[in-house]
Amino acid sequence: MSAVPATSVQPRSAVPKVLLTGFDAFGGATLNPSWLAVRALHGRQVLGHKIVAAQLPTVFDASLRVLDDLLRTHRPALAICVGQAGGRSAISLERVAINVNDAPIADNVGAQPVDTAVWPDAPAAYFSGLPIKAMHAALRAEGIAVEVSQTAGTFVCNHVFYGLMHTIASRRALRGTRGGFIHVPWLPEQGTPNMALDAIVRGLHLAVRCALGVRRDQATAAGATH
Repeated sequence: MSAVPATSVQPRSAVPKVLLTGFDAFGGATLNPSWLAVRALHGRQVLGHKIVAAQLPTVFDASLRVLDDLLRTHRPALAICVGQAGGRSAISLERVAINVNDAPIADNVGAQPVDTAVWPDAPAAYFSGLPIKAMHAALRAEGIAVEVSQTAGTFVCNHVFYGLMHTIASRRALRGTRGGFIHVPWLPEQGTPNMALDAIVRGLHLAVRCALGVRRDQATAAGATH
């Protein structure tokens, strides 16, 4: 599934949207659990919001163009980009996006930037707009392996995470939109450690529900950094 391009800013629909994105397969793999999981949630209703799932290419720059079209088309109340983090054993709620591309491998068109900016002359980093500690507690209460991660890396996942947060911060039409990034483990057929697809789907559903119900973590609301 590819994103539907938009040529102009669209008005918010009567039913508010949650945008979930996943990536296509990369690095020689034949599947990407991030896409399989968000696709399974497409069309579901959560707390009066409709989930819209879309696939991003694992490609620097092109991924942000597709994401930009999606944000213009749907003007979501909540946007969560999801990626694969092989080697992790839990759903990872990412805390911060940094303004650096430093690719350990080539993307799906062969690009491998080294120490470049995601967005020139933009802030060094953005914190997630999600209540990551509340989401952590919600998933843990349901027995789903979860962690708060301090780094989304410097590959296309961080590229998209930073681009999402910068676009939300910069665009008047997205005022009120909250965004963030979640990494998910490999599936069992990909290697170890791993997580079953149904557990990933359930975890993402809970994360969306919590993010819609909790605007920010208590520490953040009180003015503390987190």
